Parts: sequence; structure tokens; C-alpha cells
Amino acid sequence: MTALKGSEIDAYVSRPDAGRPIALVYGPDAGLVRERVEALIKASVDDPNDPFALVRLDGDAVEPGRIAEEAHTVPLFGGRRAVWIKAGRSNLAPAVEALAADPPRDCRIIVEAGDLRKDAAIRLACETARTAVALPCYVDGDADLARLIDQEMKAAGLTIADDARVLLVSLIGGDRQASRGELKKLALYGHGRGRIEVDDVIAVIADAAALALDDVIDAVFAGKPQVFDAEFARARAAGTHPDRLIGTALRHAAQLHRTRLAIDAGRSAQDALREGFRGLFFRREPAVRAALAAWTTPRLAQVMTDLAETATAVRRQADLADPLCHRALLQTALRARQKR
Repeated sequence: MTALKGSEIDAYVSRPDAGRPIALVYGPDAGLVRERVEALIKASVDDPNDPFALVRLDGDAVEPGRIAEEAHTVPLFGGRRAVWIKAGRSNLAPAVEALAADPPRDCRIIVEAGDLRKDAAIRLACETARTAVALPCYVDGDADLARLIDQEMKAAGLTIADDARVLLVSLIGGDRQASRGELKKLALYGHGRGRIEVDDVIAVIADAAALALDDVIDAVFAGKPQVFDAEFARARAAGTHPDRLIGTALRHAAQLHRTRLAIDAGRSAQDALREGFRGLFFRREPAVRAALAAWTTPRLAQVMTDLAETATAVRRQADLADPLCHRALLQTALRARQKR
């Protein structure tokens, strides 16, 4: 099997193996897919802008024999070549299998695809062929994001505080190119400062309204009604709509419920918290722990039902959205203080 993993992928992308000239790049992270495709092209041809060196094909429009024809074409003026195919709905597996059996010389075949099932024909073709590789591009985890942050900061001649890195991990991710864009923006902001701190991250990347919203939710579920009142007013002044507040509270209740279920099933609180709240900023951890201690699984299930009903009422009665939201969240904060 030639489905590469981790450092194997990075090694292949930086120095493509001539013995495996066919590469399928696929996965749910479209930004990472494109980043790796571009890196492969750069490593495979001398000039990506030369149409004789880099041939671009639309997988849904290309004729069956065109791929093999382009792959085996001998360049008139010499040099390295690559064929870049953007896969669509058409089945490219037969063409890839034929190329794998008779691989081209001095030509890299790069197939760009989206997320593929394990039994997708083209994925199986590339995973099983000795002359092909499959490069999955999954969404970055916390460790991947931390490495990406350090790479970008180092490239910019900057260091980053540990708490700032933790906050950054919670704010980026989902798309590699989008994450790089945010990090480059942060590096530009910090140019000449030498070190990135939490305040810099908040100033450049964090959504102030979102941070205010976190303070509201944490106060609610930790059972701090007076803090909730102040934070609710601040969030509303920042323009946060009641519908968003209720929706976020409902999602938070669901996370707490899932985490409590894991604890009830015997998982350690630390492991359950890590799995239930991936990327949680460490400054929020005490509030989340307090919420887990205050709520039982059945009570959280009831809160989820109540908040879902309030969410419906807020959408249907826009003129009453603010008082409906405030009442539901205040009642939840008071219930968090009740004895089990």
C-alpha cells in the first residue's frame, strides 16, 4: 500500500520519488490539497507558467486517451514535464491504472481531488499501485497547527508566547491556506516586535464579539448570574445577536453533555475534557471544569431541550428576542448553582 502518512507525505512533496510519478492529492482540507499540489508542481517542473512544461486537464472534460498521451509526450525542447488533472465526477481510475502499469518518464502526474471515500476507485488505484502514491490532506489537529504557527513565526523572525500559541490554535484551522494567511497577517502586524503576545493575537485574529460571547457562556454554565448580566450587556453592545448567543449556549451545553457522558462512563476528567473541547483556550478551562462539576448529565439534557425551545422562540418573535434570550440564559445560570 502506498498511502503515505505524516512525515512521509512532507518528504514526498518536497522531493517527489521518480519511481512513483503518479500522485493523488485529496482530502477535506481544500487549502492543504492546493498547497501540496502547488508544491509538487514546483518540484516537478522548471517553469509552472510554461504550457509545454505543465499541462492542465479538467477530469470531467478530458477524453479517455488524452491523459496517457500527455504523460508520454516527449518535450520538444527537453526539460521536465507535469500533468495536473483536477478530478471531478468522471471515473479517472482506468486511466490512472493504465499509467501506473506503464509509467511515464520525466513526467509527474498530479491528480487533485476533494474528499474521497475509502472505496473510491481512484483512491484504491493509487494506494495499490507501486508507481503511484495517495496523499491524504486532513484538517490540521492541534499539534499540526502548533507546528504551523512556529514555522510561520520562525520564517518571519518572530517568537510567540505559549499562551498566545494556545489561543491561536483555538482560532485557526479547517483550511491550511486560510490558516497560513491569518498567520502571515499576524507576523506582519508583529514585525519589529520580536515576540507575539496574546494581545497581538486578539488584536489581529480574534473576533472581539466572539471573545465576549465566550465570557457570557462561561458565566452561564459556571453559575455566575451577576457576571452573566455584565457580560451579556457587553456582548449585546458589541453587536452579538440574541440568536447567536442562544445557539452558542446550546452547542456549549451539547459539548458539556458529551463530556459528562464520557466521565460517567469512566473516562478521566482530563481526557474527557480534552476530547470534548478540542482547542479550548487554557484561560477558559477553569470555567469549563466548574461547569462540569455543577451539572449532571440529565440536567444538561433538560437544559439542551429548554435552550432549543428558546432558540425557536427567538427566531419566531424577533421583537422579543433580547428578553427571551436574557431570561433563558439567566435561568440557566441560576440552575447551575442549584444542588443536584
